[in-house]
Amino acid sequence: MQTFELEGHDFIELNKLLKIMQLVGSGGEAKQFIDEGLVQVNGTIEKQRRKKLRKGDKILFEGQEVIIG
Repeated sequence: MQTFELEGHDFIELNKLLKIMQLVGSGGEAKQFIDEGLVQVNGTIEKQRRKKLRKGDKILFEGQEVIIG
């Protein structure tokens, strides 16, 4: 499990988080994986590419979990 700290921001968009955390190689890959329903947010498949993630949200992608702190 990894943690991503918002550091003064209210949220981060899902596609940007996947790229920043290096779970995907590019923004295009992030969009593709989200569109295919391969990303979960708080236990539910998420298809909104720019879903706003806030403190406490849990993201699961290819066996990797990221918690927003």
